[in-house]
Amino acid sequence: MYYTTFESPIGPLLLAGDEEGLKYLNIRKGKKKIEVPDDWQENKEFFSEISGQFEAYFAGQLKSFDVKLAPEGTEFQKSVWRALCEIPYGETRTYKEIAISVGKPKAYRAVGLANNRNPISIIVPCHRVIGTNGKLIGYASGLDVKEFLLRLEENNLK
Repeated sequence: MYYTTFESPIGPLLLAGDEEGLKYLNIRKGKKKIEVPDDWQENKEFFSEISGQFEAYFAGQLKSFDVKLAPEGTEFQKSVWRALCEIPYGETRTYKEIAISVGKPKAYRAVGLANNRNPISIIVPCHRVIGTNGKLIGYASGLDVKEFLLRLEENNLK
């Protein structure tokens, strides 16, 4: 597995993946910081295209990532992550709406758990999921990061 770190306005991001695709995008601040195993190899060049897309995203110039993804998880988790990718840039959905979209209308808590286990933050936009009451809830890297990402997108909708 290859990895690199990318400096962003929300702090360092850890990118990790291989020829199958990106497996992890970990925001280094927060509760879910991934430790880099000894057998991973640092390789900035492998991630140069993705890093360029992140520069454009944080500059408000990119609204959709073009990255091959290879997250590891259960079939239910993957269905939730695919549904997250359908949320348009600058918009939000509730956990309940995601549950309905994956065909499990009463599984909004399970959707929340799958959202929490999303290994590819930002690109699989778990930050776009909010509570039914419209409040920002549940973001492993902190609600300040979630709010930053939502405002970035909202401010660049034009």
